[in-house]
Amino acid sequence: MHPQVSVILPYFNAELTLQRAIDSILKQTFTNFELLLINNNSTDKSNEIARHATQNDPRIVLLDETLPGVANAMNCGLKNACGQFVARMDADDVAHPERLEKQYTSLKDNPSIDFVGSEVEYVPHIAENKGFRRFVNWTNSFHSPEEIVLKQFIEIPVVNPTIFFRRKWYENFGGCLDGNFPEDYEMQLRYLSNGAKMAKLPEKLLEWHDYSTRLTRTDDRYSTEAFFQTKAIYFRKWSEQHNPFHPNIWIWGAGRKTRQRSTFLQEQGLIIEGYIDIKKSKPDALFYEDLPQPGQLFIVSMVTNTGAGEKIHDFLKLRNYNEGKDFILMG
Repeated sequence: MHPQVSVILPYFNAELTLQRAIDSILKQTFTNFELLLINNNSTDKSNEIARHATQNDPRIVLLDETLPGVANAMNCGLKNACGQFVARMDADDVAHPERLEKQYTSLKDNPSIDFVGSEVEYVPHIAENKGFRRFVNWTNSFHSPEEIVLKQFIEIPVVNPTIFFRRKWYENFGGCLDGNFPEDYEMQLRYLSNGAKMAKLPEKLLEWHDYSTRLTRTDDRYSTEAFFQTKAIYFRKWSEQHNPFHPNIWIWGAGRKTRQRSTFLQEQGLIIEGYIDIKKSKPDALFYEDLPQPGQLFIVSMVTNTGAGEKIHDFLKLRNYNEGKDFILMG
């Protein structure tokens, strides 16, 4: 009998945390799964731990992917997955015992939802990173498909090791692409752009452990510039369908960094009609209080300063601008 769920767990030199991650899957209340452990060129004792685990539980399959990188390891798992549903897991995280059961039940009970994540519990192992904590608070704050669509260009909308989705999405639209960009974010944007309905369970079903070695800290593919470049590609597709003035947009933010990042949008064929700023003194930008009535332009907010996006959002709502119709936040 085929397992209903394939859990894909890539690892690279994870000897200190791998056993804990494996155990958290083996202790799931939902038991009809296979656990695919993908070795990605480990040189420590990770392989011993993985081999030992396969001897103790027939649901565990050990695979090797020699092409470096988590995208290649994930694809190895996807190619070998037998389940109708795919769940992602990281080698340094811990799944709540009811994680698979709750996500499986959610998709079985809601056929219109294709992809479900969850909230996460942030567990820092270094001096707490305020930016990381802010991101966790942000991602834990919204759950519905409608909210995810509106927030998709701010940051990755669903924390990657919580994802649980119908395998047909991989079959129809591919797995992880390997390149100079954040592969997990690109995959979520690609699925959303093809009509996937994503939701998030309003429960913390994963301990998200933050180590200094986390790829988001050490790999250029997770730089802010790489994120904006990826956003630009999928924003163009979104704009074609939702921006009544496409390809014309206004950018909120007239600083040097924002103007540099807005070139990614121009490279995608979007036309920047002007910039909006909170300073009256910028002669080449529209002062934000002088914005016209809604329905005359489309605004993309690209300001990344802490808390700025929320303030811009609230100001535009006060002016009766509709999110998704008159403006979108990006950053």
